[in-house]
Amino acid sequence: MLGSYLNADPEARVKPRILVVDDEAVIAENLRLTLEHEGHDVETAGNTVAAMLRMETREFALALVDLILPDGDGLHLLRLLKAKDPSIEVIIMTGHGSISKAVEATKQGAFYFVAKPFDADEMLMLVGKALERRRLLAETSDLRRKLAEQAAYGEMLGSSPAIKRVFEMLESVAASDANVLVVGESGTGKELAANAVHAKSTRVDGPLVKINCAALPKDLIESELFGHVKGAFTGAATDKPGLLEEAHRGSLLLDEITEMPLDLQAKLLRVLEDRTVRRLGGAKTVPVDFRLICSTNREPETALREGRLRQDLYFRINTVTVALPSLRERSGDIPLLAKSFLERFRIKHSREVEGIDPEAYRRLLSYSWPGNIRELEHAIERAVLVARGKEIALSDLPEPLQADPSPGGSAPPPGSLEEIERVSIVRALESTGWNKQAAAQVLGLRRPTLYSKMRRHGIPQRRA
Repeated sequence: MLGSYLNADPEARVKPRILVVDDEAVIAENLRLTLEHEGHDVETAGNTVAAMLRMETREFALALVDLILPDGDGLHLLRLLKAKDPSIEVIIMTGHGSISKAVEATKQGAFYFVAKPFDADEMLMLVGKALERRRLLAETSDLRRKLAEQAAYGEMLGSSPAIKRVFEMLESVAASDANVLVVGESGTGKELAANAVHAKSTRVDGPLVKINCAALPKDLIESELFGHVKGAFTGAATDKPGLLEEAHRGSLLLDEITEMPLDLQAKLLRVLEDRTVRRLGGAKTVPVDFRLICSTNREPETALREGRLRQDLYFRINTVTVALPSLRERSGDIPLLAKSFLERFRIKHSREVEGIDPEAYRRLLSYSWPGNIRELEHAIERAVLVARGKEIALSDLPEPLQADPSPGGSAPPPGSLEEIERVSIVRALESTGWNKQAAAQVLGLRRPTLYSKMRRHGIPQRRA
């Protein structure tokens, strides 16, 4: 019997609430008794107004709605119910069934369109299936939310083991006041890492002040950092606080620290030791309290050896060093990143581009990405702007990506789309620690479809 089916899941003992809407009191009452016999909490209403009043005070998992009501039709009520609660499942009942009405009901989100008369077992079967779908959709939504949380840290995206280790490191140090040195190639997201550290710190309510040491000449860097008093140099018409003062009770990011002149590195070291700053041309010192975050695209050891970074300053700024992986080292994150960029630029530029065709997708995976995530971001934006169809084609990508992958890159084996699909699946599995549900999410597949493709390609169910 259907009762045993509905009670198979231990969680089903707590039955969701059901709303029956039918102006025929006998039918409504019979449905109520049948459903309550199965343990459901049931309420009834005889028209649209009464049904919506019930919705104001109760949450219903399912509504059984008659097509013909005294104050309107069931399709109108269906729209009202879905507007009130998009997760509610609706079964339309009618003694005046038609194919066109059934199609319309389905298009508007009805779970099923059932003709009267129906027997109890038939209705219980439909109710069980409708509630099961609602449960599965809720689980899927919750999983997507959890996956989204797991695949992001601040503005940084990724689920590969390499980037997950970075997330864990950032999380472990963010709440402290320790100085952080972020190292990585250009375009790997060093500024995003700094943003995340500040956002997760106890200084989040204070400012995050940033300066690119490679973008300003020496005299401007000194003035920008330390500030100046009126008359300190030609053009200094007023007193001006520096960025070190502006970062008080917040965080200071010194991007490309190895490009800072050595004499300024010595002055910065004094500030870090004394926690005071003196403006150019001034006699007074001002107390400062900030958390220092530095970044560089050079190997610190190389910068020390080449005399670009003072050793005493290095020991001061690298309390914790966070090394960001290149995109080549986390190629399994390319699908997630590309999808995120596609969605962002599709909205930003009002373009109807919804996906990436297989050939273009293969090239994204096979390219070596010397410019890392920044290069991928620019490639997707360019492709969104020039795409002529609903999918990004190979010809929409920048010219370097349209050429065949160079030897030694991270290219999958050349061959058919079947081979490319196999490589993509393996990369997704590796990037998620062989979590099939997470890998299916990355690939945009249902889990049963992923299992089917794994069997077809001879991919083992578990990591060897």
